[in-house]
Amino acid sequence: MEKRNHVVIADTLLRGFKSGLGVTWQLAKIVVPIYFLITFLKHTPVLDIISSLFSPFMGVFGLPGEAAIVLVLGNMVNLYAAIGAMVSLPLTVREITILAIMLSFCHSILVETALVKKIGLSAIKVIAVRVGLAILSGLAFNCFLA
Repeated sequence: MEKRNHVVIADTLLRGFKSGLGVTWQLAKIVVPIYFLITFLKHTPVLDIISSLFSPFMGVFGLPGEAAIVLVLGNMVNLYAAIGAMVSLPLTVREITILAIMLSFCHSILVETALVKKIGLSAIKVIAVRVGLAILSGLAFNCFLA
């Protein structure tokens, strides 16, 4: 009986390990390329152009201009792409917290809006609520964490 329990435990651990490797591979396929892309852009004028272009808008949230890349990736791709960008940018804990809170309301907006539209909700209303909550939370936490 005890030997059978060891076999069950070993089998469970092996399946868990394989599953964990699969998830890690799926996430790495998103995070690693984004990390390298943003790191590459830091060595070109592109990141400076993006930063200066979006600095006025992002400053309202207490964020640097390049944080716009994180928001775009989080909204258009997924949260893991946003994490890859966050890791490669020189962001403070405060800035990462504000971005994370904003993205918690408004992430993967294209995919999730398509899903809620299928169940009969208004896409415009869903987008407005999600973007509105992201903006309000960004403004509030910029003041709260100041």
